[in-house]
Amino acid sequence: MSEARIHVHIGSQTLTLLAADGAVLRSYRVATAKNGAGEIRNSECTPRGWHRIRAKIGADCPVNTVFVGRRPTGEIYSPQLRQAHPRRDWILTRILWLCGMEPGRNRFGRVDTMARYIYIHGCPDEDAMGVPSSHGCVKMRNSDVIDLFARVTAGTPVLIEE
Repeated sequence: MSEARIHVHIGSQTLTLLAADGAVLRSYRVATAKNGAGEIRNSECTPRGWHRIRAKIGADCPVNTVFVGRRPTGEIYSPQLRQAHPRRDWILTRILWLCGMEPGRNRFGRVDTMARYIYIHGCPDEDAMGVPSSHGCVKMRNSDVIDLFARVTAGTPVLIEE
C-alpha cells in the first residue's frame, strides 16, 4: 500500500490526500452521490468505510476522454456531445476504481463497492463541485483528478465518511 491515504468527507464534499503522518498534502472539492451515503447495490449512493484503489485507469488519455465500461470510447467530451447524449453518466479523463475493505459493509454480496463500479473520476468542468450529484461515485474536476492520479498508487487506502 501507498504511504498516502485519501479521506472523502461526504458532508463537506471534500477529498483530502494525506501523508502517512496525517499531514494534508492536497484538498479538493468533489461531488458525491445525489442519493446520499449507502452501500446497497443499485442504490446510487456513495459507499462508506475503508476502501483501497483497486485500479488506475486512463494514465495516458487526453483531458476529457470519455469512458464507458472503464474503456475510452474515442470521444472527447464537449458541451455539444453532452447535448447529443443528455442521459449519459459522464466519466472523464481518469478513473480510480475503488474496492471495499470491510466484508459485509462494502465488500462482497449486495454491498460490494467494486462490483458496484464505484470510482473517483473526472467529470464535465461545468458540473458543480460541492453539490451531491453523482450516481454513487466521487466526481472531481478533470485537473484535480489528474493531479490526484499522479500522487497515488493502486492499493492507496481510501476512507469515505459522512
